[in-house]
Parts: sequence; structure tokens; C-alpha cells
Amino acid sequence: MKELAGLRSEVPRPEPAGLRAEEERLRAAFAAAPAVVSSAAPAARPRKRWISPRLLVAGGLAAAAGAGVLVAVNGSGEDRDGRVVHVMPVAAERVLSKAADNAGRGRELRPRVGQYLVFESRTMDQAEGAFASGYARYLYRTHRKVWYPVKGTSVDGVIIGRSLEPRPYPGWPIPQEAREQAKEPGQGTPERLADFDQRAPFLRTDYAYLSTLPTTPAGMYEHLYTQLGHGPDADAEAWNRVSGMLREAYLPAAQRAALFRAAAAIPGATTVGTARDAYGRTGVAAARNDPRMGLRDEYIFDRKTYQYLGMRTTVTDAAKAKAPVGSVVASSALLKVEVADTAPSPVARRTPG
Repeated sequence: MKELAGLRSEVPRPEPAGLRAEEERLRAAFAAAPAVVSSAAPAARPRKRWISPRLLVAGGLAAAAGAGVLVAVNGSGEDRDGRVVHVMPVAAERVLSKAADNAGRGRELRPRVGQYLVFESRTMDQAEGAFASGYARYLYRTHRKVWYPVKGTSVDGVIIGRSLEPRPYPGWPIPQEAREQAKEPGQGTPERLADFDQRAPFLRTDYAYLSTLPTTPAGMYEHLYTQLGHGPDADAEAWNRVSGMLREAYLPAAQRAALFRAAAAIPGATTVGTARDAYGRTGVAAARNDPRMGLRDEYIFDRKTYQYLGMRTTVTDAAKAKAPVGSVVASSALLKVEVADTAPSPVARRTPG
């Protein structure tokens, strides 16, 4: 069934009107062939329904995916072995679909094991804590350059970071200590990127691992939902996992295109007409609102080339985010990606006092 899901995945997806017509034709085929679906009386636990692959092909593969019948599942979304199954719906978000179409048109990097991918970026994230003036929240900004091994974890990476002038979190003053931190001497010293990396193996973001991921949208969609259930929480986590494969990570063109098409199919994905990254560049964004947090996470792309620029988080619910609707409370900008044979030697991290 996985092979069937990936069949002719390179063919552009049909328009919604065409999908509806195909769905109606498929439903008519089901009605004309009742023996394909079990007619046994339902038990206490829903019975698994099996659909002929031959009928799916005859009725239209895209319509089958849109109707949610591409893989045989029971009412709880499990396969015959009780494993959670995620059927990729028809991708609806257009920015990511366009990005997938253009994934192979830029300069392609081909790093080798033993080398490093070097990412230069700007970031803005929330910071909060107790200061001399009291408890405070503000937006912490950095310019960073990261050497990430082609094969390895963040523990093997090196970072050179520099603090930039902080910005206020809406409704909060910037503490003086935060302003002084941006002027501290000794910045720009190579440090180890992380002291530990406790991510699950399937969340690795080194190139050696990412280059082994599925090249079909359906396969990548299943990867994004690894060990996740069903529902809004699972969809939010799958969308968040996309950011881990974009922010300081590099995928081969085939996996990149598959990632964009898979992300475009995550329930709730939508388009934001204008978005600005942490470097001030304006583009168009694919976004998904997380009503639990009152925030919308956006992936920003160049309007013409659909090259990935960065991401930002904006407020959609003032009460939950404790900031006015439309406020930008996090952002990043990927400025450059290149390959290097070596990385700077990290020095010991500075400790307070």
C-alpha cells in the first residue's frame, strides 16, 4: 500500500473540482461493487475495511487519498498490527506546494561525511526571568554561525554567536541586564553547540540521516507523524517537526520536495500573504495556527524563487499568548548555507561569576 501511495507522486495534483468529480466516480464504483467492502455486522470494536487496490487505481488514486481510503484502517486509525496509521490527505496549502515544485532548481550542496554544513542566521526568541528590577520578559536576538557535522549530533557542532540589541515583548519593558548582555566583551568565541542531545533517533537533523528519509510525499508525511497519535496535538507536533528540518538543517532536493508536499497536507496548514523574517526580508508564508497556545507558526519563502527564508511566530489569541493579536514573538532568518572541511575548535563555556 505504501508503494501504491507513492505511485506517480511526481504528477501534479488535480484541482479541487477535478478531485470532487473523481471522488463521486469512486463512490459510484463502490456502490456498484458491494463485495469489495465487508458487509458483516459490526462488532463491539469496528471491523477493518479492506478495499481492492485494483478498484482504487480504476477509481483514481488522488480521489482515494482525498476520501481517506488509501490505506485500510479501523475506526481507531490502526493497521492490522495495532500501529497508528497516518494517511496523507490531498495537499491544500499552495506555498509549500510551490516550494516543492522549485526544490531542485537552486544550487545543490553535496556534503560528504567528515565535513560540516555551515549555517549563518539571525534569530529572535522569547526570554524571561528574574532580574534586579523584577521578573521580566523580552525578545532575545542573536546573529549566529553554526558548524553542524554532516554525520553526528549537535554535541559535535560548533557555534559562534553574537547578541544583538533586544526588543521588548509586547507590554513588557526591556530589563537593563538584557541590554548590557548585548554589549558584553568576548562574544564571537567558538563554543560547543550543545552539551547533550537527547532527541529520539528519528528526530536527527544531520545530513547523513536526512538524506535517507523518504522521497515520496506520503512516506515523508508518515515520517513526520512517527510515534504520534491522531488529532490536533499530533498535527501541531508534526508541523513543529518541519521547523527542525529547515532551521539549521539541509536536505537533498528529493527529500526537500517531499517534505514540503507532506507539510502542505498537514491539517490546518494555510497561507499568509505577507511575512517578514528576522533579517527584514519579506516573503509569502505557509502557516498553521495552534489554538492551544494562541500562536501561529509560519514558514517564509521568497515570492519568486520559493527558496526558504526563515520562520516567525505571531499571536492569534491575545488572552492565551498575553500579547496583542498580530505581535511577532519569535522569528529567524537563514542567511547562508555552505560546506566546510573543518570547524573552529570550541573553547570552554563561560560560567557566571
